[in-house]
Amino acid sequence: MSAQNLLFDLPGPRARARHRVLAVVGVLLIAALVAGAVYLLRNELRWAMWRPFIDPVTWTAYLLPGLQATLTAAAISVVTSLVVGLLLGVGRLAAQPVVRAASGVLVEFFRAVPVLMMMVFAYYAFIYSGVLRGQAASLAGVVVGLTLYNGAVIAELVRSGVHALPKGQTEAGLAVGLTPGQTLRSILLPQAIRAMLPALVSQLIVVLKDTALGYLIVYAELLQRSQNLAANYGNIIVAFFVAGVIFVLINWALATLAHRLEAWLSTRQAGHVLHVAEGGAVLTGDETPAVR
Repeated sequence: MSAQNLLFDLPGPRARARHRVLAVVGVLLIAALVAGAVYLLRNELRWAMWRPFIDPVTWTAYLLPGLQATLTAAAISVVTSLVVGLLLGVGRLAAQPVVRAASGVLVEFFRAVPVLMMMVFAYYAFIYSGVLRGQAASLAGVVVGLTLYNGAVIAELVRSGVHALPKGQTEAGLAVGLTPGQTLRSILLPQAIRAMLPALVSQLIVVLKDTALGYLIVYAELLQRSQNLAANYGNIIVAFFVAGVIFVLINWALATLAHRLEAWLSTRQAGHVLHVAEGGAVLTGDETPAVR
């Protein structure tokens, strides 16, 4: 019996009929809201506003370069966030109290400060120091902000993943003569990272979406390019709608990847049932005989 059956009674005929009615009413309400919005924005949604998107120049000069900039910032931020997250996560699990305290302060600070504030601070730090200029400073500001915030989130994932493991894993490592640091690196972290992979992939969606904040520090990502397109053709509603659809498609692909990865890991971690056949042969779950 499933946990759901233990906690809740299955809906009866009247409840199922009520749920169907509520679902139909909800769908009709949403359809009415969409129809009302389309009617109010009919002048902004006429064919003349969509025509620029059949021109290849719109894609080669605006949308595709913006998408490339978005993916570039997201890819760099993912790599740096993983490195920073693992370092801070291991630091929070270190045996030395000073390392644990310092890592904890950094994690809590970076989680508390808004991502946009860190982007703006890093951007102006690069500009005023003269280290970087132009789009390089904007890209660096986006990457720094995303790295610090998402690195802190990943550090918490690492810490919680290790703490979720059975205590016997740590005891077994210490029993065979490993130090606490060796036990963490050799036994606990590999298991925790495998368990965290779906959550880490899901965090990629957050990184990708937050690259749009680079718009405010003049980074020419997809949102910034869409605004430039709208300024030239006067179709801001349609331009932002198309940019939103692109974001949705990419995020949907990442979410699908996360779900498939989670299913694959569940299959890999599932055990095989052994059946003893006549004559002493051992049959695995796929009926492959093996000699005892």
